[in-house]
Amino acid sequence: MSLRCCGTTAPARTAGPCWQLFVVVPGLVSKWPVFTWSTSVEIPSIEQRAEALASLGYVVADGAEWEWTEDTGPEYHPHPVRVAVTAAAQIRPLGGGAS
Repeated sequence: MSLRCCGTTAPARTAGPCWQLFVVVPGLVSKWPVFTWSTSVEIPSIEQRAEALASLGYVVADGAEWEWTEDTGPEYHPHPVRVAVTAAAQIRPLGGGAS
């Protein structure tokens, strides 16, 4: 899950910053399941993240917790460099198994 500081073009264009949740699966990045929240910099709650994962057919694995990292965004953006926030958690398909 990451904050897209300038919006996104996939799967649909947003006019401003938004959070996106990706499920990393083998294969092309373009094939990863993705959920995009409305244009906002507010961090989605744990409940909102669970709903987004469920809509993609996944759930946070038993005992797993969200881990956060911060970095600075790339200098080539047309705005001042910002902090980039990324979150990750171990997940599994809703039907069981590991992912």
